[in-house]
Amino acid sequence: MRGKFLKVAVAATATAMLATACGGGSDNDSESSGQAGGTLRVYNAEPAFLTPSGGDDEPSLYVIRSLFRGLVKYNAESAAVEMDLAESVDSDDQKLWTIKIKDGYTFDNGEPVNADAFIRSWNFAAYSPNAQNNGYFMKRIAGIKDVQSTDPDGDGPQKAPEPKAKELSGLKKVDDLTFTVELEAPFSGFPTTIGYPGFFPMAEACIADIAACNEKPIGNGPYKIDGSWQHNVAINVVRSESWKGEPGKPDRIEYRIFADIDAGYAAFQAGELDVLYTVPPARYKEAKATYADRMYEQPGDSFTYVGMPLYQDNFKDKRVRQALSLSIDRQSIIDAVFDGRFTPATGFVAPTFEGARENVTPYAKKDVEKAKQLLAEAGGWPAGEKLILWANAGAGHDQWLQAVGDQIKEALGIDYELRVNLQFAEYLETADQKKFTGGFRLGWGPDYPFMETFLYPLYATGSGSNNSTYSNPEFDAAMKEGDSADSIQAAIPSYQKAEDFVGEDLPVIPMWFNKVGALYSENVDQFVWNSVSDADYAAISLKQN
Repeated sequence: MRGKFLKVAVAATATAMLATACGGGSDNDSESSGQAGGTLRVYNAEPAFLTPSGGDDEPSLYVIRSLFRGLVKYNAESAAVEMDLAESVDSDDQKLWTIKIKDGYTFDNGEPVNADAFIRSWNFAAYSPNAQNNGYFMKRIAGIKDVQSTDPDGDGPQKAPEPKAKELSGLKKVDDLTFTVELEAPFSGFPTTIGYPGFFPMAEACIADIAACNEKPIGNGPYKIDGSWQHNVAINVVRSESWKGEPGKPDRIEYRIFADIDAGYAAFQAGELDVLYTVPPARYKEAKATYADRMYEQPGDSFTYVGMPLYQDNFKDKRVRQALSLSIDRQSIIDAVFDGRFTPATGFVAPTFEGARENVTPYAKKDVEKAKQLLAEAGGWPAGEKLILWANAGAGHDQWLQAVGDQIKEALGIDYELRVNLQFAEYLETADQKKFTGGFRLGWGPDYPFMETFLYPLYATGSGSNNSTYSNPEFDAAMKEGDSADSIQAAIPSYQKAEDFVGEDLPVIPMWFNKVGALYSENVDQFVWNSVSDADYAAISLKQN
């Protein structure tokens, strides 16, 4: 039912790093169980949203995963799909799915977590007037076109018409704990996708006042919010008395919000944090030397790219995009800025995934002569106009993005300007509103463990994370072909065909795939990294006095 995820993952104690091959487990149950209790203090940036339907950025998802739970979850070591709130997810034809939910689960306000809870959450996300970031994850459910409409003039005065329907026709309640999901077409990967937080349930009270719920979420997971969201300061969660599943290890998790990663690193150095899930590039060597026995490292699956705003005239010709990409020596930047830790991207799917290939695009290796030729064929770059390169502030992107600009300037004579002044939430809003005026730095990590997650969200026509506005009917057709395959493995050739179109058209310039480098403090007894969702705060245990 799922793609083979070729990651090794991760349980690490403060005295030893334990790597377990896919599908395996610890031989020492008492050791792997860790200690329960205490307050875990973790680094976070300011989230964009705290509701499952809205939050699709890393800072948001970290918090949402502690407050909410869904139908399935992903094994920390193997990424295998396991039942969570679902009793079963079954289909005879991969088009009509029957989902049975475990009894006895509730939201923090006492509402039952039942069929209605999932149906209303998915309907709310899918209904386009609600403008929810995760609405596009409902794209395969029958009736999706009837709950969506398009603004006829973008930012103009006209409003989008009301959709034909307010609810997805493909969602049907059978009884309190059973519902069916009819898809537009067969899709073998459906059970794998529904572990993504966009598919988590929401309480009726939350839907009734989504703005209030965003400030003080009504969750159904192992933790509940303590107070409300303290913007740009902290989000604190404590164990939920209503949660009937396996409890989280810490009694309390404090998501401490920092404007930049350097401030987070300084707080870790000062003993004010227990987990820092990423390290400033310029401080990596120092961190490695200082915290060698408390640094968790492994090959990562996060993809860094420079998006091309195809809605801007200067970037409409693919030869311009190809020329810019051919001007960049990725390995030299990785060596200079990241101490050689990352893997240059010559494709668009992380190497840890089944179906990933090298050299998907011929434009990911430096070739100045070819770059000049392509730019000339495209009519050149407008005289005197700078190339604007965007990145979010406070995350250490300035240095490598400057190197990109320097290399393009040297190769093609195009001067550039950096725009690195927006905090992440505002930066994402700029992306959503299609207001970038040049190349924009973004990263992408998997939402679920198979290769489709690296393709459809970023490049499918109209997809919510398609910030370049790329549209290619051949790509869309190849993805649909893969979706309808008999199994995830059988879908791989079609997905690879789709990836080839991206490799030629270059709606984004691929840069590299990361290597995880996370730090944990002396207070941590057992550090856990989930092979899909990254640092697993609920599973991290603290030393007890």
